[in-house]
Amino acid sequence: MLKKIEGIVIRTVDYGETNKILTLYTRETGKVGVMARGAKKPKSRLSAISQLFVYGQYLFQHTSGLGGLNQGEIIDSFRSIRNDLFLTSYAAYAAELVDKLTEERKPNPYLFEMLYQVLHALDEEKDPEVVLFIFELKMLRVAGITPQLDRCANCGLNEGRFHFSVSEGGLLCHRCLSVDPYQIPMTKRTSELLHLFAHIDLSRLGNISLKAETKKEIRHILNLYFDAYSGLYLKSKRFLDQLDRFNLE
Repeated sequence: MLKKIEGIVIRTVDYGETNKILTLYTRETGKVGVMARGAKKPKSRLSAISQLFVYGQYLFQHTSGLGGLNQGEIIDSFRSIRNDLFLTSYAAYAAELVDKLTEERKPNPYLFEMLYQVLHALDEEKDPEVVLFIFELKMLRVAGITPQLDRCANCGLNEGRFHFSVSEGGLLCHRCLSVDPYQIPMTKRTSELLHLFAHIDLSRLGNISLKAETKKEIRHILNLYFDAYSGLYLKSKRFLDQLDRFNLE
């Protein structure tokens, strides 16, 4: 049975000399795998539609296993991303995060739209670090491990200065700091931004300018939290961290 879907290519694997296996995250079906026969040939009609991060309409043979891609039409190729090594690295991390935190054929239109918004924001040259902060916090919700960011995770106090506790799963107020001797000090601005980023719609993101120190605080907290609760090891994330360190040198 032929099926037509909207999808974003989140992973590609070469298969043989001329074929590719594509992993698509689709609006209608969730994550699906399709075989694009001959897609590695330069003159193949499937070549362009089979590139990583391409958003398009795909017509494929729908089966219980790996489907066969018949044809496709590009809706958005996100050219700016694929022409920039750093943007490609950020997009690859977002795509791998979706791939690792989703199951086959479990539709989630909200997640599809969120992934599209990430790629669109990167393509529009929004601050890539801010875009990823927002996406990571929303993906924590998808994974069911959202930190408590609007009040103290221990006593519920919702005002004042906070530190962050990985072990307690969120903010700690000044009265509860002794609960976690390894709590992480942070500025009031950082705690406010964590809460904002967890709730803001990426499509409404304007040009936010953050100090390098603030970004460093947020990145440190999110890295520790992901490492503690997600159980994921992402090659794209390690490569992105290496690029960031190289960029700072």
